[in-house]
Amino acid sequence: MRKPRVLVTSGDPGGVGPELILRALADPEVGGLAAFTVVGSPASFRRDAEALGLPMPAILPAGDSPAVPARDPPGVPASDPPGVPASDPSGVPASGPSGVTVSNPARAPADRPPVPVGRPSAEGARAAVKAVAAAVALMAWGEANALVTAPVSKEALRLGGYPWPGQTEMLADLCATSDLRVLLMAGPLRVVHVTAHRSLRDAIDGVTRASVLRTIGLADDIGRRLLGRPPRVAVAGLNPHAGEHGILGDEDEEAIRPAVAEARSLGIDASGPLSADTLFPRAAAGETDLVVAMYHDQGHIPVKLLGPDEGVAVTLGLPFLRMSPDHGAAFDIAGKGVARAGSMKAAMRAAAEAAGRDNADTRGTP
Repeated sequence: MRKPRVLVTSGDPGGVGPELILRALADPEVGGLAAFTVVGSPASFRRDAEALGLPMPAILPAGDSPAVPARDPPGVPASDPPGVPASDPSGVPASGPSGVTVSNPARAPADRPPVPVGRPSAEGARAAVKAVAAAVALMAWGEANALVTAPVSKEALRLGGYPWPGQTEMLADLCATSDLRVLLMAGPLRVVHVTAHRSLRDAIDGVTRASVLRTIGLADDIGRRLLGRPPRVAVAGLNPHAGEHGILGDEDEEAIRPAVAEARSLGIDASGPLSADTLFPRAAAGETDLVVAMYHDQGHIPVKLLGPDEGVAVTLGLPFLRMSPDHGAAFDIAGKGVARAGSMKAAMRAAAEAAGRDNADTRGTP
């Protein structure tokens, strides 16, 4: 059976991204799950591989892997267009895990000095953006089945002059889409958020019948892809005790309950609104497959409590499957060899398994 093809972007090379990717690929229980192509700066990967004694993924000569368009997607500076993978200076691929390649999206010489480690920088932001832009182009061309992105830095993106607060917004622009959702999963929990990076006051305004219904639909879709069957979707209330039938707020009755009813009429196994303080323990015990949370902390806190160091974020609403570790660039420990790769391994494993299931479903379609 053909392995799924998964792209992995470097994230900010000044952070822990390259180290985490190298550690994950060196683990046979992860590296062998898919045909991984790593997109990023070869110099940064070489630096970390040599410093940490980790296997270096192969760097294929230009033309051995698909090129991406020589025009930058929207939002990406016109200089250094994402494009052809770079050759190793020797012209000989470095030794590394079988089936893994590193492509250089900026067409930079493979021996260009790596991005400085341990601090946010405009250079690190540019490298991260180029990697993501190249990966998006490859995904659009059907060259891979899933994308995993290593962490970037909001501060570095600002230093680089980019408008995005993170990769989710970057991907939305590059894919010309909007109204995305984030699924966070770790341990026994899978939680999709109606709102994410918004103030609590704005998040409350964002809980509408339409936004809740869209979130339930996206939860049902990703649940089918992850589980291979229709999932059970439990929807949390916004207010304490899901509003106590309007006594503690009317959002649950006016927005959430009608959205759940409409989702059920569409054939989705949805329930709610349910009091969040009792819903999450039930979800952790396996009584439901996915939880729809109304705002960032309602969903993030239980996931991070129950699944430390293994959280995976999945972006819903893109034209392809995208996963990432649930943490930042961690500049304070970059280059010190102490970064734990549990979340990156979980993201790469989940992407490979979901992509493999998608491939099997496609092959089975008449």
